[in-house]
Amino acid sequence: MNVQEVNAALRTGHFDVPGLFPHLEALRERPFVFRPDFGLEGLPDEPGVLLIRGPRQYGKSTWLEAELRATVARAGPGSAFYLNGDQIRDVDGLTAAIRGLLPWYRPDAPVRRLFLDEITAIPDWERGLKQLLDAGELRQVLVVTTGSRATDLRRGAERLPGRKGNLSRTTYLFTPLPFAEFERVCGACFGGDAWVAYLLSGGCPIAAVELAEHGRLPEHVIEMVRDWVLGECAASGRHRSSLLAVWDAILARGGAPLGQNQLARAAGLANNTVAAGYVELLADLLCLGTVGAWDESRRVVVRRRPAKFAPINLLAAVAFDRDRLRTVADFHALPPEVQGRWLEWLVAQEIWRRAARRGDEVPEELRYWAAGRHEIDYVVRDDLLVEVKRGRSGVLDFGWFPRTFPKAELWIAGRERFAAERMRGRPFEDLLRDPAW
Repeated sequence: MNVQEVNAALRTGHFDVPGLFPHLEALRERPFVFRPDFGLEGLPDEPGVLLIRGPRQYGKSTWLEAELRATVARAGPGSAFYLNGDQIRDVDGLTAAIRGLLPWYRPDAPVRRLFLDEITAIPDWERGLKQLLDAGELRQVLVVTTGSRATDLRRGAERLPGRKGNLSRTTYLFTPLPFAEFERVCGACFGGDAWVAYLLSGGCPIAAVELAEHGRLPEHVIEMVRDWVLGECAASGRHRSSLLAVWDAILARGGAPLGQNQLARAAGLANNTVAAGYVELLADLLCLGTVGAWDESRRVVVRRRPAKFAPINLLAAVAFDRDRLRTVADFHALPPEVQGRWLEWLVAQEIWRRAARRGDEVPEELRYWAAGRHEIDYVVRDDLLVEVKRGRSGVLDFGWFPRTFPKAELWIAGRERFAAERMRGRPFEDLLRDPAW
């Protein structure tokens, strides 16, 4: 069905028409179905604007259809309508499409909602919403927008100041599946390797289903991710070859600090400003986090020191990595030091996922600590640090920690479980399952 036919059915109450909710229909045929969990427990009844952003193919459109169906089931015909940004050419087309739907809302509908999927595909989309909001045409409507770039959350959302209603929170990142949900639905397919399979899937539902059904990531899923990232690169006016070089440099460097000048040299770029542009693009696509050096005495990130770069979308890292990881066995065949990189990135994705779910201002900015001969991979909070260890580790390896951080706790993420003075060994499964941090 096209958008006009979908909205005609939503207006008249013919909700059983085939093709009305295509993503939900496809979901019924899947052997494994996951529940999204990104911090939005339910849509508010009051009007306003919600900005929901996340990688393509992570389930945003399916979630949107489910909320659209739930709205019309509860509030009846004429309470909710739908537009697709991929099918709208420009901002004038957006305002015209919205104005065309406004008379269709039922006057006595208990709520009025407009679902705008992939709105970030429309250049300057926020100008169209601003025009309608300033004119009061959307004052009774909750506008739910999704998109595949986080740019407008960090640098564009301020273009709608005071226009997003009185909602307690208006911006959300559509995060990967939690490990607990992955394990609940398909963990039995992998046994003790469930956390490895989760790492390979990156928490992407489509990738998780393929791994659980067939035991490997198929090439069409890998190409889907690559096409999305490279397409956004081309749309931004940057070069495909340079982006690939930046990915290569970051993935090869692993968890070591890497200055912008070093990254530029490693990727063959002109200077650090060009390198910073590619890093920013990958951050906008929710693929890459920056792990800055943390000064424990001042409780600040020292930005002049070299940072680490950690993938926060592990499926994207898999898609661009030269090792071509496709199965759990492929991961186990990696050299120990390479496995260690992926384990650090697994923890980085989890720290980012939890921060994004909470609504932290800049969740893609992570922190590490280093002084003298000692280093800790991640500073989660001022009172919680996490070190990632692939091999054996114990209390004696970190006997210096209680003296250096007298008010903090250290978790050692690895394969062993132990406890000592403010130090805990935590297997990866436990760390990922724990809802408390």
